[in-house]
Amino acid sequence: MRFQFKTSYNDDINIFKNRYHVFWYALLGAGLFALPFVLGDYYVAQAIFILIFAIAGVGLMMLVGHTGLVSLGHAAFLAVGAYTTINLEKLGVPFLIALPLAGIFTGLFGAFIAIPVLRLIGIYLAIATMALSIIIEDIIVMAGPITGGVQGLSVDSIKLLGDWVSSDIFTVDLYASPYKFYFLCLFVAVLVTLLTINLLRSSTGRAFHAIRDSEVSARAMGINVARYKTLSFGISCFITGLAGGLLAHYLGHINHEAFLILTSIELLMILVIGGMGSVHGAFFGAFVFGMLPLTVTVLIETFGAPLGINSATFPGLSTGIFAAILVGFILFEPYGVNGMWLKIRTYFALFPLYRKDMFKRQKTYLKTERMR
Repeated sequence: MRFQFKTSYNDDINIFKNRYHVFWYALLGAGLFALPFVLGDYYVAQAIFILIFAIAGVGLMMLVGHTGLVSLGHAAFLAVGAYTTINLEKLGVPFLIALPLAGIFTGLFGAFIAIPVLRLIGIYLAIATMALSIIIEDIIVMAGPITGGVQGLSVDSIKLLGDWVSSDIFTVDLYASPYKFYFLCLFVAVLVTLLTINLLRSSTGRAFHAIRDSEVSARAMGINVARYKTLSFGISCFITGLAGGLLAHYLGHINHEAFLILTSIELLMILVIGGMGSVHGAFFGAFVFGMLPLTVTVLIETFGAPLGINSATFPGLSTGIFAAILVGFILFEPYGVNGMWLKIRTYFALFPLYRKDMFKRQKTYLKTERMR
């Protein structure tokens, strides 16, 4: 059993709690750095997909997990980030500038949308964001000069420095140089994670958590709820816009079908399975979401072949299994994969003093909130 004796307030907000955390995260970083050198191109592409959706999951987690606001329309902000990035690149803007600009534009767009939308709460907010996603789909189809209409847009290779430097070293292509694409996505994921963790350690992050736990109590403490809700929505859309720009280059060709309402639901499912209210949960959920179809396919081809069962016979099997896993987590492990990891870690840290009811679910709202 290991204890940490805290002597200052910084001990509670430090990114790394102790030297053991530094060691394990350094080991994780080394493993992620070495991954493209030990895996084939197919699995590197799968890792890129996981990183992109992990970035989008961190963005949605800022809104849903840390501020307590429900969104079923974040696919719309993926689309805004994707089309903004592509159009800026077509104007000659280097990718290293186009991607942050697309994120900023998406964040401002989200903050503007949040002003009227965040007057709603609960299921009404979810319906409003879902309606926004549907509207964005129609706009993509109608705005042909910008989005390519129904046919969509073909996406060229990433030129990190644009036409300023034509060297192949600064050109990133998923098929020609998947390892470059992987490191680019890994770099963005690390930056987004550090941004999120540091934001949550600040007074702004504590305001988000106060609003999530009890909006009435947050108002009583003097927190400007409308301002922080709008700020949370804007930051969430900013991060999602970055993921959208990367996703456009990953897909190679984008149209409205890449940003359907189903994508928004999948992002929310990632958070539920990974663990709501945790940055780690976004990565755990993205890993499950990215690896599940591959795992199901391998299992079907391995064990289903003698029975005459294959992927073509049951094309929606992976989706059904994913839905069953989601229901299972909601019923038996509401804290998701991250909650399972916390329980396992706590069990070994406190053994033999660990108790099953240490992680008992508790209500996080006040009775006064029922009077709305």
